[in-house]
Amino acid sequence: YEEWCFVKIIHTADVHLGSKIESKLPKDKSDIRKAEVRQAFNNMVEYAIQNDISIIMISGDLFDSTRPLKKDKEFFYNVVRNNPDIEFIYLRGNHDSFEDETGGSLVNLKMFTDKWRTYTYGGDGEEIITISGIEVLSDSENDNNQYELLYGLQLDAKNKNIVMLHGMAEKFAEIKEKNIDYMALGHIHKFTEVPVNKRVSANIRGKTIYSGCLEGRGFDEVGVKGFVVLDTDKMSVDFVENSIRVIEEFSVDISETKDSYEAYKKVKETVNANSKNICIINLCGQITFDGLYIKEDVAEYLKEDYFFVYVKNNTTEKIDFLKLAEEKTLKGEFVRTVLANKNYSEKQKERIVSVGLKAFDGQEAIK
Repeated sequence: YEEWCFVKIIHTADVHLGSKIESKLPKDKSDIRKAEVRQAFNNMVEYAIQNDISIIMISGDLFDSTRPLKKDKEFFYNVVRNNPDIEFIYLRGNHDSFEDETGGSLVNLKMFTDKWRTYTYGGDGEEIITISGIEVLSDSENDNNQYELLYGLQLDAKNKNIVMLHGMAEKFAEIKEKNIDYMALGHIHKFTEVPVNKRVSANIRGKTIYSGCLEGRGFDEVGVKGFVVLDTDKMSVDFVENSIRVIEEFSVDISETKDSYEAYKKVKETVNANSKNICIINLCGQITFDGLYIKEDVAEYLKEDYFFVYVKNNTTEKIDFLKLAEEKTLKGEFVRTVLANKNYSEKQKERIVSVGLKAFDGQEAIK
């Protein structure tokens, strides 16, 4: 056993170094966000140094690609090399399944393979803590790997046993009677404690945790991100907020507005977000004006208020159906026909008329 006794361990995952982050961000903002993902990792390591935490577990997808860019590889391996008092335990995920350490022998970097591997700490009268892991990757899910997953792990019930895995909890549902105290999972990008009835195994005697990612990248990754600190004495966890920028999402009802500028003013009155963050604005409600360019208009008005703004138009057009039905036009006949149909609810009639009128005007029928 290593003569090393510790109390706290950091659990992180899904860092995705090298992620393009360009789906909706312009290149200049994307480049800033890439650098901030690296900074978020640095901040976590600084937290470990300041709090005397000597182990960082990375449960998969450290890199965004199986062939990471040289800059991202050098960044990570230099962090490891320059922090010899911290042991980095890195289990590869589906994104970085072929990554391998190429910067020379790093004694403080521990990795895994497609067979169970266990690292043991403590001993000599001290409490023994084990950290085990196996890489179950999409291109290695063969019979041998599955057999190893199910039957290859043997853990002593007297020890405190941590298991690292990457993937959906249901994927490992057949792991049984393994004396697991803490399951350190990666793959879901939001801090999540798996409920007892959905745990990897009903026989897990401790916690099953997804640490989430360090920094939100896609617009579906809203909310504060961070990492987990595991107290191995109490086997308790704390989520540590680590976001440099948060992706925040708001819905704003603009039904009472008369044009794009009034809609913008309504958003300003409603939204309370930090100016450094990324804002997603969902415009909703029924409007009486032409909303064809409302997304672009509101985004333009707001562009200086936040790091980046993405606007969604989920409004519907408010239509005076009875007035339209009085018209002696093809549109009027269409509306009268729909309103007279007893097979539809009022809400369905409203939707059918709204979509039909857009089709009459040559617009996209569905937003």
